[in-house]
Amino acid sequence: MASKKSTDRMTQLRELISYHRTKYHADDAPEISDEVYDSLVVELKTLEGSTDDTADSELTKVGAAGNEAFSKVTHKVRQWSFGNIFNHAELVEWSERLERLRIENDSTSIALTYVAEHKIDGLKVVLEYQKGELVRAATRGDGVVGEDVTHTVRTIKDIPQTLSSKVDLICVGEVWLSFTEFERINAERREQDEPLFANPRNAAAGSLRQLDASVAATRRLSYFAYDIDWLDVQGTKVALPTSQLEELQLLKALGLPTNPHSAACNTVADIEAYYQSWIPKRHDLDYGIDGVAIKVDDIRLQKAFGYTAKAPRFGMAYKFPSEEATTVLEDIQLQVGRTGVVTPVAYLRPVLIAGSTVSRATLHNEDEIARLDVRIGDTVVLKKAGDVIPKVLSVILELRPTSAKKYIFPKVALGCGGDGSIERIPGEAAYRCVTLESDYLHRQRVYHFVSKHALNMDGVGPRIIDTLLDNNLISTYHDLFTLTEGDIKDLPGFKEKAAANVIEAISNARTVPLYRLLVGLSIDQVGEETARLLADRFGTIDALQQADAETIAAIHGVGDVIAQTVYAWMRAKKNKETLTHLLPYLTIDEPEEVSLDTPLSGKTVVFTGTLETLTRDEAKDHARRLGALVSSSVSKNTDYVIAGSEAGSKADKAASLGVTIIDETTFKNMAGLST
Repeated sequence: MASKKSTDRMTQLRELISYHRTKYHADDAPEISDEVYDSLVVELKTLEGSTDDTADSELTKVGAAGNEAFSKVTHKVRQWSFGNIFNHAELVEWSERLERLRIENDSTSIALTYVAEHKIDGLKVVLEYQKGELVRAATRGDGVVGEDVTHTVRTIKDIPQTLSSKVDLICVGEVWLSFTEFERINAERREQDEPLFANPRNAAAGSLRQLDASVAATRRLSYFAYDIDWLDVQGTKVALPTSQLEELQLLKALGLPTNPHSAACNTVADIEAYYQSWIPKRHDLDYGIDGVAIKVDDIRLQKAFGYTAKAPRFGMAYKFPSEEATTVLEDIQLQVGRTGVVTPVAYLRPVLIAGSTVSRATLHNEDEIARLDVRIGDTVVLKKAGDVIPKVLSVILELRPTSAKKYIFPKVALGCGGDGSIERIPGEAAYRCVTLESDYLHRQRVYHFVSKHALNMDGVGPRIIDTLLDNNLISTYHDLFTLTEGDIKDLPGFKEKAAANVIEAISNARTVPLYRLLVGLSIDQVGEETARLLADRFGTIDALQQADAETIAAIHGVGDVIAQTVYAWMRAKKNKETLTHLLPYLTIDEPEEVSLDTPLSGKTVVFTGTLETLTRDEAKDHARRLGALVSSSVSKNTDYVIAGSEAGSKADKAASLGVTIIDETTFKNMAGLST
């Protein structure tokens, strides 16, 4: 028997899912993303133990009741909603279920093959033709009754008023709005001080559900037909299709637009390959897709497999990895960084997001916790894009339990030196350790010193550093360069070859670019980009030590706060001693000369997404050599955003700020690189 806690949770989820389904399907005014909605559905399905065959579940309802302003249309053929799968294991499970159904229906003589198509992010519309003439168009509604939108559908140029053959036909497809048209419409609405559409799907649905067809006519809606619900050839020479592929071919032959990217798939491996191929390419399209629609190809098998309470058993939507998800925040703990800055971290009920399971998310600082009003026990919305650490976007207040606790920022943090006290940094929202001397912080700094973006001692990771520290073989940075194979080969876990590899890695790090040394020194607020700016300006560590704060602050991209931090670090007695002992072991490369006569000279650029021919580090290096300032965040001062696949939120922000977005090919042309 379910506990009262889980029963209450199911009740809350049912009410919330019902509310948001109506906002999406009936009102065209969704308040949460599709990904967050899917996440709530998955949780309720898990708690209920329900399936698409559970007739009385909130989860098996289709769409929502239509708007009373429109005439009602009772569908001649019941309309359905596809079930969702989210990973390869679920795809395999679905195919195995179909195989069992094939055996149960004595249909093993019919090959089980599939058709994969784009799952268009639009509005489902059912078209009815009589003797080749369009007579009615209706929304899906609740699957039984939809809204009559014939008047606005007639304004869509993609949809023929007359078919090429005089057949009776009921077909199903998706009305969608291109990203290009979406931007044009929103630009007009912005000029007229009208509220902007949130996304192309909302704009398409809002345009289609206009009582005045002339409004829809001014918006270039499009349509893809993807299924035939009913066909009477009416004595024509049209042949009845026997497969899903033949249906698509017939729809196209009759004059209806179909998506050009459908593909025959003989195996589950073929489906997975198709799916994976479109994950990075989906942002190259001028229309939105949120996954792949898969259907059994043979219509005899489709009929044999039938339907659940909600969906066809022969079809499934394979959703792309979600960048947003919901989960429960179980605790908040403080994490101490190597510079002593203290960050609150959300400990989460594990959840799948962006293709991986996560259980941690950053809450940034005390002010962010207050802004979100996030409490321990809350259900939160997470976002993760690309390699970015997940962050908490918002709290779902409707699911807040009575036991939810406010988080009171503590006075101490484990890992800080002395008594562990922390203090708020003047003028900032962040906290830091009062005392920076602790074994924990010291280890963090040494880990960072040898890491990839600092001195890059390949293979010398935290485990080896811990062993060296615990055995008193090193205590400071420069001690690393005094080690020999004999010092470490007899340590626990080491063999002669391992010892030789460590010494070789340390030796290779003796020659280092100035910017990498600056990164490795753990100067507060000096990351790779700032370190490069300092190295390019001063050239040597000695020149930087002699510089005053005003000179450092004058560097474009540095500013007063960082300048004061660098100035203070360079003059602290302990840090001077660190450099005095360390520098004799190092050969510091001079910074590469920067070209000042290029299209990128003096420009601020941001890279986002996955590039096809360059790694992110290679692309950044090319940009810097051409005189560009590489930033990690988009602002009104950004000149270019170079967007690869999976560009995510940075590209969205660039578009909203009017920042120029270019692709990899354009960037390489500007950089003078062969494409």
